[in-house]
Amino acid sequence: MQIGVCDDQKEIRELIMDKVKKLYPAEAVTAYRSGQEILDTLQLPDILFLDIQMPEMDGMETARELRKRNQQMMIIFVTVTKDYVFQSFDVGAFHYLVKPFEDEKLAEVLENAVRKFKERKMGTMSGKKEMPSLMVTTKGKHITIPLEEVVYAEVFDRKIIIHTMDADIEYYGKMKELEKKAGDDFYRPHRAYLINFNFIKRYDATTIYLKRGQAFMAKQNYQDFVKCYLRFNQRKGKGKE
Repeated sequence: MQIGVCDDQKEIRELIMDKVKKLYPAEAVTAYRSGQEILDTLQLPDILFLDIQMPEMDGMETARELRKRNQQMMIIFVTVTKDYVFQSFDVGAFHYLVKPFEDEKLAEVLENAVRKFKERKMGTMSGKKEMPSLMVTTKGKHITIPLEEVVYAEVFDRKIIIHTMDADIEYYGKMKELEKKAGDDFYRPHRAYLINFNFIKRYDATTIYLKRGQAFMAKQNYQDFVKCYLRFNQRKGKGKE
């Protein structure tokens, strides 16, 4: 496993590197002074601490370029402001650390990233395909939600509420962005709802009944929904409903 730290400020770069080395002394830790420097490297790290506010090429632009080469890299943004949290969704960031942060927080985030990396590696070895995750900010905390655990999402009072089987998570965001991120296992039957095909129990022309909760069906979407759901079942090998 390789861990990278990309920050244009030497003292911040070395500070994070020292903390990472203390937590994982057996792992290779590499420093990068700019976004271009990491893009020029032949072997990219598995986990990357990436500053956002850097001269010339900032962290967001760097991350977009990195994603063209590596979809699995665990990117942890490090910055002094929360202004870029929602942009980080677009590049599949694993987490978002706001400076200054406590040692305990860095350790927690890195441990979670290492665990996720190992799970992905084992999944790749076993041939299992992993669904992406969604990082959201709720009640001042940044959390990661595996999309496969999302039963459905709904818009309420300018917020999106993510419903899993055992939790309801609210955050400020746009349903259109979530829909794009979610992929083919999800469908938007109504402007206020996004449902996960995997959790459907039954449906009719007005309502989709899920294993937890239900979602409204817009009349004009019903026929398209049925077609998409049948394709989903055929793709998953479940046969027709």
